Amino acid sequence: MAELDHSARSARYPLVVRLVLGGLGGFVVLLFVLGSLRLLFFRGPARTPEPLPVRGLVDIHAHVAGIGAGDSGCFVSETMAKSYKYPIYLWALGVSEGEVMERGDRVAVERLAEYVRASKHVDLAVLLAMDGIIVDGQLDRENTQVYIPNEFVARETARFDELAFGASINPYRPDALDLLRKAREQGAVLVKWIPSIMHIDPADPAIEAFYRELVSLGIPLLTHTGMERSFLGARDDLCDPRRLALPLGLGVTVIAAHIATTGTTEGQENMERLIPMLNRYSNLYADISSLTQINKIGYLQEALRNESIQSRLVFGSDWPLQFTPLVSPFYQCLDLDLQTMLHLQFLGNPFDRDVELKQALGVPAAVFDRSRKILFGVHGESGT
Repeated sequence: MAELDHSARSARYPLVVRLVLGGLGGFVVLLFVLGSLRLLFFRGPARTPEPLPVRGLVDIHAHVAGIGAGDSGCFVSETMAKSYKYPIYLWALGVSEGEVMERGDRVAVERLAEYVRASKHVDLAVLLAMDGIIVDGQLDRENTQVYIPNEFVARETARFDELAFGASINPYRPDALDLLRKAREQGAVLVKWIPSIMHIDPADPAIEAFYRELVSLGIPLLTHTGMERSFLGARDDLCDPRRLALPLGLGVTVIAAHIATTGTTEGQENMERLIPMLNRYSNLYADISSLTQINKIGYLQEALRNESIQSRLVFGSDWPLQFTPLVSPFYQCLDLDLQTMLHLQFLGNPFDRDVELKQALGVPAAVFDRSRKILFGVHGESGT
């Protein structure tokens, strides 16, 4: 009899209806759980939100990728191309593989420029090249997961007032110093490393000459710190923030990407290893890119409550990663009210969503303005 009743219900309610009803039921349960958590643990933003700077913001941390279409020189490894992450990254960049094949890798750059142009808060994004692993003086194509050459990024960013050139040079290249000088001539505003992916040891005395040239040319180093999981494999020990003592001691302006959030080294959280260094080195900063991702909930709030960290923070988005399901204002339900979350959820421009979400969480105006000061020599903050 029970089987007959079940069959009758199935006939009366088609599968799609039952799935919708089940989904709505699950959503109601989720709302109930979130509501209960808010009643028990709601704390509000880490700092009182401040008005944003009047002038347009500079996003110090934006990525692009390519497959070599249009003679860009870019490539992704075969393993990465077969990974589940590959279509997600394409979607986040706002392009399809068909568009890239038809119009070349430059279409992803054009899409980024369109978003920045339409933003009411951000008027410039630093687009980052990505060098590869160097073995015996040559690019190790087999083990390099993603390669975005300087020539491609320099050429493409020169086409748009909304974009600036962020170079990437592995210091183990035999001609690294010449490449660094060339990048400066091409308008590079910084050099970007992901040591765990590029197999660079920032503490290696063999690359002191590269650091000295950075100082001579006045080019900051933006380098990943903390655990790296956007790629398929990483030597996380190379992103221990304490390895940055060498360039800092030589006078390099260093920006520790992501405040070294996630991961541990020698049993200590990487962010905890970075904090004392911010007090020790006046030339050390940290960017807030990726800190609204679901896997990094709470880190930004912790940083904002610590004055020694907050006064060294720099604005960056980590385009396009934080424009994926990894980020939602609803993940911040313990810090934001419902009206704010709904407003942020329906903002049309992804850069404006990123800025206003961070503003709502308490990121001060000075943090949003600091990237411009660092990159373009507009100083005015002692030690910040």
